[in-house]
Amino acid sequence: MKQHDQGGRRDFLKAASATAAGVALSGILPGGVRAAGTDTIKVGIVGCGGRGTGAGHNVLVAAKGVEIVALGDAFEDRVNGCAQRLEGLATNDEKVKELGNKVNVRGRCFFGLDAFKQVLDAGVNYVILATPPGFRPQHIQATIAAGKHLFTEKPVAVDATGIRKVLAAADDARKQKLGVAAGTQRRHQLGYIETMKRIHDGEIGELVGGRCFWNQGILWKVPRKPEWKDLEAQMRNWYNFTWLCGDHIVEQHVHNLDVMNWAYKTHPVSAVGMGHRTRTDPEYGHIFDFFAIDYEYPNGAHVLSMCRQISNCENSISEALVGTKGTSAPNAYQVNGKPAISRAQDRAATDPYVQEHTDLIDSIRKGQVINELQNVAESTLTAIMGRMSAYTGKKVTWEFASQSKLDLMPEKLAWDMKLETPEVAVPGKTKLI
Repeated sequence: MKQHDQGGRRDFLKAASATAAGVALSGILPGGVRAAGTDTIKVGIVGCGGRGTGAGHNVLVAAKGVEIVALGDAFEDRVNGCAQRLEGLATNDEKVKELGNKVNVRGRCFFGLDAFKQVLDAGVNYVILATPPGFRPQHIQATIAAGKHLFTEKPVAVDATGIRKVLAAADDARKQKLGVAAGTQRRHQLGYIETMKRIHDGEIGELVGGRCFWNQGILWKVPRKPEWKDLEAQMRNWYNFTWLCGDHIVEQHVHNLDVMNWAYKTHPVSAVGMGHRTRTDPEYGHIFDFFAIDYEYPNGAHVLSMCRQISNCENSISEALVGTKGTSAPNAYQVNGKPAISRAQDRAATDPYVQEHTDLIDSIRKGQVINELQNVAESTLTAIMGRMSAYTGKKVTWEFASQSKLDLMPEKLAWDMKLETPEVAVPGKTKLI
């Protein structure tokens, strides 16, 4: 592990052992944040690309008493870029200055495959995980085991082996009374919240069907540089490799599938799907261009899931539900053709990317922590189950997906390792594991 910006390391949160009675008397919650809310939320960010840097900005404008104190990423240039960007925000962003929040990461910027360990040991009490999803189960487990409050981006795994680790961490977080929020920001978005409340109150009756789309053009690729070895090339181009991103049904479409699970208050029991890849550029790895999945829910209702990354086509990122008494378009905040909130309320609502941090910090300071880890794990497995069906051409049940032995993460990562691009899945030939 390497560290740059060498200097004296300040111990921001001194470790202290206490009896349960002592903790209660002091008012200190797990992770070192006082119930009274007077202590600083000391943030460590693991994963310093665009989303990690964006999440850093979000938390800086989410509440008072926030200080970003540590950064970690596999790559030094990512850490340096994130530090520069966040330090600029601390100096120039009016909202950050109004709240009095700070960025103080010099001497606590780490890079390498184990950078997350250094971040956890750098005096933080609130960790943001924004690495490629393949790393998330390991990082979630380590964060909870270290007794830190957690904001994790979605999805939280790329296979069922990872999901089981995340569910175990969710139980551990509950036992430790640690706060956990996930990057399924629609659950913190006023319009979605009000729409879902009306659905759950029965305004469209029992749900009998639905559909959800994430259809768009091809996203990004990172051309390989001659000096990059296999691991660095794939990690920098992570979106195009299933072991790192889960394919786009998992990495992106999980948002819409989470809305479906939220509406049905449960997860599907089975999935039957199809998908294919037409792109031939090897810099796009081995992911599919599209997926179409039929999910069956416990009450017998079916939901059509569709996600596509093919340019110059009709695009839609949306959800729709059909009930015995009517319909809803959650993404449009509509129930039976009428708005669930007014335009004025919609305009006044806080950015959900900020609100999710506000809600987590508020729950920590009140001593009534939220824990969203099980919900996001189930929504992630919903997406994984769809991918498993599309890759193989087989029907996949929730029970089978939950117990799947598939483990996409290489056993041991090293910068000089040989790492071939996996073959593209072929339905009817690829085995269901």
